[in-house]
Amino acid sequence: MERERLGSRLGFLLLSAGCAIGIGNVWKFPYMCGQYGGGAFVLVYIFFLIVLGVPVMTMEFAMGRASRKSPVKLYDELAPKGSKWHIHGYFAMAGNYILMMFYTTVCGWMVQYFVETARGSFVGKDAAGVADVFSNMLASPVTLTIYMVIVVIIGFAVNSMGLQNGVEKLTKVMMVALMAIMVVLAFNSLFMDGGKAGLEFYLKPDFGKMQEIGVGKVIVGAMNQAFFTLSLGIGSMAIFGSYIGKERALMGESVRVAVLDTFVAISSGLIIFPACFAYGVQPDSGPPLIFITLPNIFNNIPMGRVWGTLFFVFMTFAAFSTVIAVFENIISCSSELFGWDRKKSCLINGIAMFFLSLPCVLGFNIWSSFQPLGPGTGVLDLEDFVVSNLLLPTGAMVYVLFCVTKYGWGWDKFVKEANEGKGLKVAQWMRPYMTFVLPVIILIILIMGLI
Repeated sequence: MERERLGSRLGFLLLSAGCAIGIGNVWKFPYMCGQYGGGAFVLVYIFFLIVLGVPVMTMEFAMGRASRKSPVKLYDELAPKGSKWHIHGYFAMAGNYILMMFYTTVCGWMVQYFVETARGSFVGKDAAGVADVFSNMLASPVTLTIYMVIVVIIGFAVNSMGLQNGVEKLTKVMMVALMAIMVVLAFNSLFMDGGKAGLEFYLKPDFGKMQEIGVGKVIVGAMNQAFFTLSLGIGSMAIFGSYIGKERALMGESVRVAVLDTFVAISSGLIIFPACFAYGVQPDSGPPLIFITLPNIFNNIPMGRVWGTLFFVFMTFAAFSTVIAVFENIISCSSELFGWDRKKSCLINGIAMFFLSLPCVLGFNIWSSFQPLGPGTGVLDLEDFVVSNLLLPTGAMVYVLFCVTKYGWGWDKFVKEANEGKGLKVAQWMRPYMTFVLPVIILIILIMGLI
């Protein structure tokens, strides 16, 4: 069967960036930035994005493009006969399912908040009233299920329309809209009375604050975030590599995706921090920042309902771009494993995804007594832990070792594939770094994640 191809380079870049740009950028990045002292964290984060994210992404793209296969089958094409590398393919496939088991629910929250803001549900509520909306949402299994189902149906419906006509077309529109909305929101935030202090906190590195929090803590936090934000290690990038031609060298493409990803993360901070400081909200208020803090702020500003609705459209697009990209991975893996066509794969996976997503939904209400990682944790935390702390770093380690050792694909074959085409190339001087230093950094992330 002839492998589908993406229609354009822009489609490839926006799809890869869409997969990377998700809730991690627009939700996790700002609150981690708040907790780890603002500007200094941003600098360390960008450093690790370059030295950690770009090389691993280049490897994933190269493995996808050389094999022209999904993550579950790419080792069959590239690995030496009789080796056991292919076992990781099944873990990568499982990682995509587990990621979506909680991501569909969180994406559903974004959709619901967009609906509630547009309807004016927050208008006239005080801080406690806004917080109640969030807790009532989590307490209702029916509401959470309805929005999760909407996400699953739309996601698989888009994917069933084909790679170019569905996935690529819609992602292009969503990503361009996402960038435009961001610029408008950031511009609005910058001119709020009292927002200047927020900008200073965010953009001016304060190394004294970094020492207060603990330099090691900030470095590990930034390292984790740089790693997590690009969804490396479960083949999310390999799949898009498998759909592109040989016109461009892959390291340059990885840099472009990382730049788009960072642009969105940084811009979301420009939207959030000036607003927090203008209204006396703690920037380190953690995960509730978006769902409790921001609706309060939108209540207090002129045309708040419009800005709030726009903000949650932006959040929904950011979440949906990841959902559609990872669903593409799931569809491709199951099609190659079981020989299904795209429509059949979408239908079966859509039904499976509904049932797989239910534990996360119920973890907030009916099963809330199940606290797998200690008091206050739930099913979502367990699923997130498995993906973020185990499967992503372990998978990235496997990809790196596969590309640099003679027992795997090997350095020479990796470089030959990565450097085919125009643009920034993998240089020979990078070999010692990628072979010896990169695996150590990933090992540290894995160990810290387990601790």
